[in-house]
Amino acid sequence: MPIFEYRCSECNSKFEILHKSINHTEEVNCPVCNSVEIKKLLSSFSASVPASASYSFGGGCSDGSCAINTPSPCSSGMCGLN
Repeated sequence: MPIFEYRCSECNSKFEILHKSINHTEEVNCPVCNSVEIKKLLSSFSASVPASASYSFGGGCSDGSCAINTPSPCSSGMCGLN
């Protein structure tokens, strides 16, 4: 079940809705002011990888100094997409 983020154009509140299906989204009203003037937002997401996972990209990354080991600002929601 997908979760979508919305922003109300009337009262500027930001909220999330859990829909039953990505193909059948229900009509969405703002939970604060009940307006139907809302916009779907581009949401960021993060994925977790088990600590035991190993990556092999070649090019001298065997010492663990690759950028893959550095957390991205988007993984914490700080990339400005929210």
